[in-house]
Amino acid sequence: MDIVLLAGRILFAIMLVSGGLNHFRHLDAMTGYATFKKVPAAKPAVALSGLALFLGGLSIVLGLWADLGALVVAVVLIAMAVKMHDFWKAEGDAKQTETIGFFKNISMAGGALFMFAVASTVVNDEKAALFGPAIKAGLLNLFSLDIS
Repeated sequence: MDIVLLAGRILFAIMLVSGGLNHFRHLDAMTGYATFKKVPAAKPAVALSGLALFLGGLSIVLGLWADLGALVVAVVLIAMAVKMHDFWKAEGDAKQTETIGFFKNISMAGGALFMFAVASTVVNDEKAALFGPAIKAGLLNLFSLDIS
């Protein structure tokens, strides 16, 4: 079952890692769109969100403090959905595009929250096997935080 869990994490993170890299590959174009959406400090915001998606995706795949990585990804995706894909303000063809982008981000945030919960689960003082192979236990587990 570990291979299935790892495959699921990889498939989920492909979008995060590639999306994060695209923030840097297309920094100027994405900065222009962020400026159009009235994002303050658009260029640093695009770079920071790209870095968060990239590192969060790697964290999930590698199992390197995946709880923190998944939580960061969820927060970034929700913020991006609300700010960048505000379909309720769009008209015409843009409404459908923004709706798709919004629900893509929201559904991926839901997946990231699910991974956060699973990666943070501790049973009898041991990391639960529900997350599959990992490099390091969850960061929140290091501080003995009880999130239940």
